[in-house]
Amino acid sequence: MFTRYCAYKRRFSAIGVGISKKTMKYLTKRNHSTPSNKYGQHSELEHIRNIGISAHIDSGKTTLTERILFYTGRIKEIHEVKGKDNVGATMDFMELERQRGITIQSAATFTTWKDFNINIIDTPGHVDFTVEVERALRVLDGAVLVLCSVGGVQSQTFTVNRQMKRYNVPCIAFINKLDRQGANPYRVLSQMRSKLLHNAALLQLPIGLESNVLGIVDLLTRQAVYFEGPFGNELRYDVVPTDMKAEVEAKRQELIEHVSNADDVLGEMFLDDKKPTDDELKAGIRRACLKRAFTPVLVGTALKNKGIQPLLDAVIDYLPNPSEVNNYAYIEDQGKESEKITLSSARNDSKMFVSLAFKLEAGKFGQLTYMRVYQGKLEKGQYIYNTRTQKRVKVARLVRMHANKMEEVNEVFAGDICALFGIDCASGDTFVNEPKCSIAMESIYVPEPVISMSIKPKDNKDQDSFAKAVARFTKEDPTYRVFWDNENKETIASGMGELHLEIYSQRMLREYNCDVLLGRPKVSFRESLVAPCEFDYFHKKQHGGAGQYARVIGILEPLPPHKNTKLEFSDETIGTNVPKTFVPAIQKGFLMMADVGYLTGHKMSGVRFRLLDGDHHIVDSNEISFILAAQGAIKDVYKDGQWQILEPIMNVEVSAPDEFQGSVISQLSKRHGIICGTDSNYGWFTVYAEVPLSDMFGYSTELRSATQGKGEFTMEYCRYSPCQPEVQDELIRRHHEALGISTSTTVKRK
Repeated sequence: MFTRYCAYKRRFSAIGVGISKKTMKYLTKRNHSTPSNKYGQHSELEHIRNIGISAHIDSGKTTLTERILFYTGRIKEIHEVKGKDNVGATMDFMELERQRGITIQSAATFTTWKDFNINIIDTPGHVDFTVEVERALRVLDGAVLVLCSVGGVQSQTFTVNRQMKRYNVPCIAFINKLDRQGANPYRVLSQMRSKLLHNAALLQLPIGLESNVLGIVDLLTRQAVYFEGPFGNELRYDVVPTDMKAEVEAKRQELIEHVSNADDVLGEMFLDDKKPTDDELKAGIRRACLKRAFTPVLVGTALKNKGIQPLLDAVIDYLPNPSEVNNYAYIEDQGKESEKITLSSARNDSKMFVSLAFKLEAGKFGQLTYMRVYQGKLEKGQYIYNTRTQKRVKVARLVRMHANKMEEVNEVFAGDICALFGIDCASGDTFVNEPKCSIAMESIYVPEPVISMSIKPKDNKDQDSFAKAVARFTKEDPTYRVFWDNENKETIASGMGELHLEIYSQRMLREYNCDVLLGRPKVSFRESLVAPCEFDYFHKKQHGGAGQYARVIGILEPLPPHKNTKLEFSDETIGTNVPKTFVPAIQKGFLMMADVGYLTGHKMSGVRFRLLDGDHHIVDSNEISFILAAQGAIKDVYKDGQWQILEPIMNVEVSAPDEFQGSVISQLSKRHGIICGTDSNYGWFTVYAEVPLSDMFGYSTELRSATQGKGEFTMEYCRYSPCQPEVQDELIRRHHEALGISTSTTVKRK
């Protein structure tokens, strides 16, 4: 530090510039946390791996990543998730993550293992943060699917598996937590084959289970591996225990059979009764894994520091480097069909620079944009162009991320994951280094929100902070949406689950000092007539000077069911009793009354106002007179007519494993749902139902509880229909209480 201080002082003295001690201290410290050459150097393409760690919640993903960073020398100490030292795991850098013990945001880092550069993204396991997994897998070349040896294949495992399939990401599986009570890796392997439909086989066998885990047996080399030392960092290789030799040979033969079914070279050897060598078997596993035709399965326990180093070897041996994955872009010219092109993974600047912005994050220096480089080279100080907006921006800072720490680099190449500052863009934007280029990469799949809640700041003084928080969070997370419901006059927040919305409300308090209230959203009910009702209203106000005089005669009648969300006005007058110049005023009065109904305060719909006759005064009739006359006529109809409340009905589609069909249908029936049909396929069923929107609140949580987290549902608006009598009575009672009206006040209803 003293050497840097002297160097800066000499540099500024040489040009005759004075500098304060405070500024000198800043310059001395600034950016000198750069990594050693071991982590900052660029590797050959074949020596790069971009991987994600994905699994169901609480399977040990973050603990596994912590061990990977420790054994590769990236960190000097191991800290546990919710550990007693109150430090927390490296990748869980948010305070909320450390308090709750769950991963909320995906975190990126990079490390080296045996001269291979490994870029790692640790992803959340909770279904509410599934978009973090989605955009991570979109830009990664391979993945490690972590499974709990007790829980096995769980709900989010299905989701992650579908995401890997969507982006064609090869994976290896790691059965974790062998030290837990009830651990059974063989049952988990069976579930992978039956539930996930993976052609999977063990590459390792555990030596002991639960509290007796001693090490593993490598089926390829037929060696026992023991993890010794205080942190399992000393590997001791030994012969296979005598009592496991028969099992090792049987499982090795099973491995060869499964790989032979997926690889032609090993398949021919198997048919010719030839025994593959260790190298031939390893090469066959790699070929089959890259085609997603075979899933190698490894075992271990991250918490007890066993099985991590062989997993790192498997990442290098079986997962692809960037050149082994085909990445495509589309050239989109106006008036022409988009042309699909293959991007070059060469690590030089011979081809145009192409990258995809896959994640946005607000940092203390402005917006941080995570990018995956797919082609070409990018240097600090260059200009790049957003192909969607055609805006040019200068790359002022180029960094690589280690959790929440930034390490500056001068250049990045195809296959690298980096981050940039000060770039205004959206998630999924494509960047190039040539102007007016119409190239675009396939964007990221964003699931639709499944739950909505009303949201507002507790204190109106916090409106500015609330607006800033909403603008930031909705930009960072495309599944978190906030909009103003003009009809119910409230702000609605939509997301992937109640935990998702709760986390963002807590972040608003912590990061913006804005305490918010979450509540049940209002449902847009409607008020409508059951039968036609005649009206004859006479409005007269004459007390000297200009008066008011108007009379309207007609019928208010219900529209057919398929038009029950509309309002119609019909002028059927004959003659000059009602001058045509006043007809728009009558229509205006009718629409004004339809905006706030008398029965429950909701809008009126599904009625037609038929104006048949009326009367006017040559002097006192004016526009306001006929507006008031029309409003008075509607009030009379509320007293004399028969009314009903309409509620929105939703088309609901629920998917879950077959064993939960009875409980799902029972839940929908309790919510006044009408089952329209069912479908079944590959052990999963789908129920199609029509359910009132007012009964759907909280269904997301209930469905997950009833189906062990495996059930999913979508819903969309279908139509308006009359609500249940008890719902109607409750709505009328609440509205009257809000207005201070006695419940004895009667309004005719169906």
